[in-house]
Amino acid sequence: MRRLTARWLRAGDERGAAAVLISLLLVPMLGFAAIAVDVGAVYAERARLQVAADAAALAVAQDCARGACGNMQATADALVAANAGEATTAPPVLTSNPSTVTVTGRHPTEHWFAPILGIDSTQVTASATVTWGAPSAGTARLPLAFSVCEFAQQAGGGFHGVPSGTTVRTIRLTKTSGTVGCTGPSRNIVPGGFGYLVTDPGHCRATGAVGGRSASSTGNTPSSDCQPADFAALVGTTVLLPIFDESGGTGSNAWYHVYAYAAFKITGYFLGGQFGTTPRPCTGNERCISGYFTRWVELSDDFTTSPTAPDLGAELLRLIR
Repeated sequence: MRRLTARWLRAGDERGAAAVLISLLLVPMLGFAAIAVDVGAVYAERARLQVAADAAALAVAQDCARGACGNMQATADALVAANAGEATTAPPVLTSNPSTVTVTGRHPTEHWFAPILGIDSTQVTASATVTWGAPSAGTARLPLAFSVCEFAQQAGGGFHGVPSGTTVRTIRLTKTSGTVGCTGPSRNIVPGGFGYLVTDPGHCRATGAVGGRSASSTGNTPSSDCQPADFAALVGTTVLLPIFDESGGTGSNAWYHVYAYAAFKITGYFLGGQFGTTPRPCTGNERCISGYFTRWVELSDDFTTSPTAPDLGAELLRLIR
């Protein structure tokens, strides 16, 4: 009996010690739960808020890049609310040279376990900054250069103007299109060239930069790196292409000095051989592209921007956060 009693007393002591130990460990255990659950919830909310801030900054930047920022607060509020529910938005911050807009979203996140430690909620914030500007360098999907006088014919007010309207016109690469000075005495853009550019090796595209010279590709058709399907895929799309203000040389030594990049909506073309749409926008042996210069705002990684690049109505957005 004494042995049974002793065992029972020892078991009771062990149970009491375990209860004390559990009570001592309860606070740090709840602390770990707060870290695992509440901190995870904060990170999830911040990710959701970041998406909302990105969308809002891009929307405001698009409006500003088109020339009218409008009610930036209303635009930002709408995009943040659409992506992050009851989150609030600080007044968007604009800067110039370079042009940027920053949008910050805020939302308090209530905790499940952290109140035991005296932390009821955390104010979660996320900011996004978008910059925009005229393209200064990059890779043109259409390896072709147009002269500034071709741009000025549509834009009005010289080649410093901004294009407007959607009237389709045909730009002939072997003849003038009604604007004096668009071609040289040979009636080509440069003797031995039609405006085709030397392409990047193995690709139907041409990389260049404002202020640089792009080499002319000779021949009656585009570069051998180009296939008819490459051009067919561009019909109905808007592309950035270099606008030159000077040219020189002849044949394979000819070059075009890139003044700026402009956006051109392609509706048709004939560049010789199988490079053409039906019906052709020009006749006989002429080489031409039809379409129109247009305002254009897009998020693109193909080009970089610069505050000093001439603005011909094309604006690129870049999310820099």
